[in-house]
Amino acid sequence: MNRTVPLLPFHVTEYFPEVADLARPTTLLYPRAGRPSVHASSMGGPLLWPADEPWPHCRAPDHYRPLRQPVETVGPEAVALVPVLQLYAREVPDLLVPTGSDLLQMLWCPLMHPPSHAPSPVLRWWRTSDIVMGPLLTQPPPPWEYDEQCVPRPCVVHPTRATEYPGWDLPGELGQVVRRHSAEIEETLGLSYWDAAVATQTKVGGYPGWTQPPDWPVCGCGRRMEHLLTVHSREPAMGDPWLPEEDRVGSGPMWRRPVAPDVEPRIGPGLSLGDMGGVYVFVCTVCPGSPYEHRYDCALEDLQHVAAPPGRRAEDRPFVPVTGPAPGSGQRSPHW
Repeated sequence: MNRTVPLLPFHVTEYFPEVADLARPTTLLYPRAGRPSVHASSMGGPLLWPADEPWPHCRAPDHYRPLRQPVETVGPEAVALVPVLQLYAREVPDLLVPTGSDLLQMLWCPLMHPPSHAPSPVLRWWRTSDIVMGPLLTQPPPPWEYDEQCVPRPCVVHPTRATEYPGWDLPGELGQVVRRHSAEIEETLGLSYWDAAVATQTKVGGYPGWTQPPDWPVCGCGRRMEHLLTVHSREPAMGDPWLPEEDRVGSGPMWRRPVAPDVEPRIGPGLSLGDMGGVYVFVCTVCPGSPYEHRYDCALEDLQHVAAPPGRRAEDRPFVPVTGPAPGSGQRSPHW
């Protein structure tokens, strides 16, 4: 079941017509703690995984757990990846999937990886009809070492379509115009452009909810990659205009109503990446093998941007070795 995005006191293009051509569809996932099935989209839940398919492990030589005393790298034993997202194309309208596939799974190593100091994600695209023909994996191997804040609790998701506009991604002159006008709107209506334009939460498509300067990766083919999805520590709760109508109580303007007491404990997967940061995943929809990259940022003002500097090419980023078939290389992961 999806949710209802609140009706804000103004529509973005009503007050900012200059951004109308930059609109992008997004699907907000709204994860809520529950008991998802392998046959449904989920976050942190069980994956529809073939019994004969090796479970991926991370063998990065420098991954680490921040709370270890003293802080040190973990190894040399491989660490099993943990499920983060399972998305069926039939349930997520804006999901980019290669031709012939209908299921996206995202796993990551539940340890920190330099230089971004965030989990390192791995994507798998599947054709579900190929998986269900044989036996399914009933119990994946647990990681022998992990950072608790990087392991999502099982959540059902509520894919809800919305429209987004760029935040930090606004071009220079347009950004200056929007900033000036946004300050005026916020004084009279109580919400800024940034509040209404882009959602900083777990979602598919749309724009990354950057909290630091944007850093879109460039594929080896020279094209800028598409934003595939975001996994974020932050989910809409009290005082957030993107909290759905169904999760609010009270009267008055919907976007100002508080979160329902019975809903609040179930909001989100319980991640805490850095200072409530997010992992943004990008994909090239042109190249064979569906190459992808990720970026991470958080709200710390004094941190340097932890992703690669703007203009750095995807092939220049460090490679994190993962055991098992390379993502996009198997027969179950056809090209775009």
